Amino acid sequence: MLTVGLTGGIGAGKSAVASRLTDHGAVVIDADQLARDVVAVGTDGLAEVVAAFGHDVLAADGSLDRPALGALVFADPAARSRLEGIVHPRVRRRTAEATAAAPADAIVVNDVPLLVETGLAATYHLVVVVSAAEQVRVERLTRDRGMSRDAALSRIRAQADDARRAAAADVLLSNDGSRDDLAAAVDRLWHDRLVPYAANLHAGRPADRDPVAVLASPDPTWPAQYERIAARLRHALGADRRIDHVGSTSVPGLPAKDIIDVQLTVDSLDDADGYAPALAAAGFPRRPGDWSDSPKPDPGGVVSARRWPKRLHANADPGRAVNLHVRVAGSPGWRYALAFRDHLRADERERADYLAVKQRIAATAPTTREYAAAKEPWFEAAWPRLRRWIEETGWQP
Repeated sequence: MLTVGLTGGIGAGKSAVASRLTDHGAVVIDADQLARDVVAVGTDGLAEVVAAFGHDVLAADGSLDRPALGALVFADPAARSRLEGIVHPRVRRRTAEATAAAPADAIVVNDVPLLVETGLAATYHLVVVVSAAEQVRVERLTRDRGMSRDAALSRIRAQADDARRAAAADVLLSNDGSRDDLAAAVDRLWHDRLVPYAANLHAGRPADRDPVAVLASPDPTWPAQYERIAARLRHALGADRRIDHVGSTSVPGLPAKDIIDVQLTVDSLDDADGYAPALAAAGFPRRPGDWSDSPKPDPGGVVSARRWPKRLHANADPGRAVNLHVRVAGSPGWRYALAFRDHLRADERERADYLAVKQRIAATAPTTREYAAAKEPWFEAAWPRLRRWIEETGWQP
């Protein structure tokens, strides 16, 4: 099932987004509510909190006195960490239970205020961050929750800052405008991205892509987008897997098709096939067919292999095109992808030459396959230059 992490700073409007998604049919799991449940009267969570912080954190009726506990931990990082060590594992268990109970084709939204702070972003297929300017949030907190301005600012600044949350966001919903504006943005997100993403994930198929190759201006967020993709892949396969950003979007300043190309290193193609179910569950199903890279000749001009085989996966998310190339460590195609990237990064003239070819071909509005095929003569001509650069620099992958 599709899992979405929803977060945002206090006063940003995350609850309004969660409510709208519930109206659309999402299964929303409220981490704040679970955090209250796991320390309710009679729970072992409450008993552990009392053992750690004393009976002064209890109200007269035996329930948790949240303001008293907050006063103890808010300005004390060690105490806050101790409290999180009690509450967070229990919340994670309850979240897993609620997720497992949802229908297989559900869209499950985890409403987690501290999603970024607790490092959970990579555990979701998609992270949605609700943002609002600090002054707007202060006004909401003073108006709606009765906080003083200083208290509101303290609460805001105790959380992750806007830049850190934005770096974790696959979708950034601005809530500086009206409620209607926010509702319309959530509606578009639901219909245009979440519903088709969930359908693709459930069916085990990549998202449909525009068949026409279009060059986009360099996007300074491409590296950060790659990092989020890589983090999800490592979460799915293990932290020790080598994953690299390759292709044109990995070269700073180079216009490219808006597709993040990623290379996953494996020990064998049998291993690649073994990873396929985990990759599909993580949102990267395998593309059908027999995929390979065009082989390049050896220094004597002889092509010693008919093809350089690989596995190709792609993203099920219609909002972010990803090609995941699964290649064997040390294989010719694996080395070429890394060397070509590094050569373009290092050689401005080579980069400019490649860009001119890309622009000339893209101007004819080719399909993606036509675009790739039309670049092959340039790759063949550039291969001796790349090989010479490797020898002169002593490049290693």
